[in-house]
Amino acid sequence: KSPVLCIGEEQPKNCFTELQVLKGHFDIVRFLVQIDDFRFASAGDDGLVLVWNIETGERLQELRGHSQQITAITTFTCSNGFTSLITASSDRSLSLWDPDTGNRVQTISDLQSSVKCLLVLERLSVWVSGGEELCVWDKDFQLLCHRQKYSDTGITALIELPENLIAAAVDKEIVIYRLVVSPDSSVSVTDVRHCAEHHDQIRALININDGIFASGSHAGELILWDSTNFQNLAYEHILWEESHPSGQTETRLAAPKPSEMSIQHLTTNGRLILAAVGSGLYVYDVVTKAVVAYRKAAHDSDVLHIMLMSDNELISCSEDGSVRMWEIQDLPLAAEPASAGFFGMLTFGRSSKQSGPQSKKVLEIPNLRTLELTGDLIGHSGAVQMFLSFKEKGLVTCSTDHLLILWKDGERQSRLRSQVLFQKLEENGGL
Repeated sequence: KSPVLCIGEEQPKNCFTELQVLKGHFDIVRFLVQIDDFRFASAGDDGLVLVWNIETGERLQELRGHSQQITAITTFTCSNGFTSLITASSDRSLSLWDPDTGNRVQTISDLQSSVKCLLVLERLSVWVSGGEELCVWDKDFQLLCHRQKYSDTGITALIELPENLIAAAVDKEIVIYRLVVSPDSSVSVTDVRHCAEHHDQIRALININDGIFASGSHAGELILWDSTNFQNLAYEHILWEESHPSGQTETRLAAPKPSEMSIQHLTTNGRLILAAVGSGLYVYDVVTKAVVAYRKAAHDSDVLHIMLMSDNELISCSEDGSVRMWEIQDLPLAAEPASAGFFGMLTFGRSSKQSGPQSKKVLEIPNLRTLELTGDLIGHSGAVQMFLSFKEKGLVTCSTDHLLILWKDGERQSRLRSQVLFQKLEENGGL
C-alpha cells in the first residue's frame, strides 16, 4: 500500500483555523446545495432538508415532508429571480420547497420508481428527473413527457448539452436526448445517440465547456466527448504494469482492486479536469491532453468529492473522514514513475469499443508537476460525503456522522469580531 502523505500542525497555507459544528440531522448527510451567497441546504438519509446561514451557522428552516432518504436535490431559479428547492426521495415522491418560508409548494407522490438525479434547464423553464425513466416537468410540476423505463441501475447522472440536448448516464452507456419544444409549448423527447465506449458502469458525468463533456467509469476509464457530434476525443484507462524479464515483448497487466481504479467524482474549471480515482487525485489538462499532476495515495480511503479552487489549488474529501487542501507545484526532483497510476500510459484520439483494455507503451510525461498537501481539516468522525465552498465566507462539509462543519478563515473571523466590537463601542459612547 502506498504511504499517504501527512502534514503536521504547522499549516501556514491553511486559512481554515476555526470551525463550527452544526447539528440537526439524525442520519447520514449526503447532499449540500448552495441557495444564494449566504444560504445553503443540507439533506440526507433522515428525509430532512435543513436551510442554513453560512455566516452565522444559524438553522433558518427545517423542511419536513419526505418519509425516506433524500436521493437528489437541486435549486430552481425562476425568471423573477426567486430560488426554490426541488427534492427527490426513496419514498417515490418529488417536492418543491420555498426556502424562505419552509413551505412545501408542490409535491408529486406515487411515482413508478425513485428518482436518482435531477437536472434544471432554466433556459427552457423545465427540469428533468432521472431514474428508471426519464421525465420532463415544467415549473408548475406538471409532467410534460417521459421515456421508457430503464432496468437495473437506470439513469444515474444527467447533464445539459447545447441545442436542447441532454446526456444521461445509463449503466455503461451515455444516451443523448433532444428536447423538442412545439409551437404550442408542448415538449417531447427523442433519442439522438447511444455512446457505448465504456466497459463498466459510468460513475461521473460533467460538462467541461460548451464543446466538450467527460465521463468516468467504475473501471477507471475517462472519456472526453464532443458535445455536438458525440465523437470520442480522448480515452484513458488506468493500467497497472508488472516488471518483465528482458526479451519479453508483451505487456502483462495486474488486476487492481475495483476501488483502486473507480472514478468516484469529476470536476473541472473549463481547462483542467480533476478526477477522484480510488484514494488518488489526478489533474488533466484538456487543451494539451496531458497530465499536469497526480498523487496515487491522496487519502487513506476512497476520495468521494473534489473541487478545483483555482488552477493551482484544490480540495478533496474522503471516506477516511478528512478534508485535504492541495497545491499544484513545480516538481523539484524526479517524479515517481508515471506508469504506476492513472494516466500513466497515455493514448489519445478516437477509439472503438474494445473487448478489454489493450497493452500500451509507457510514455514519458513532460512538465509533470506535483500535488503538495497544504492543509488537513480533521473534524468529522465519519466519511465526508461532500463539501461546498463559499470562498472567503468559508467551507461547509457533511458526513456520515450526521454533522455539518463550517470551516472559517480565522483571521477574517477575528477582523469581523473586532469590527462588531468597535461598532458597539461607538454606539455606547465608549466603555
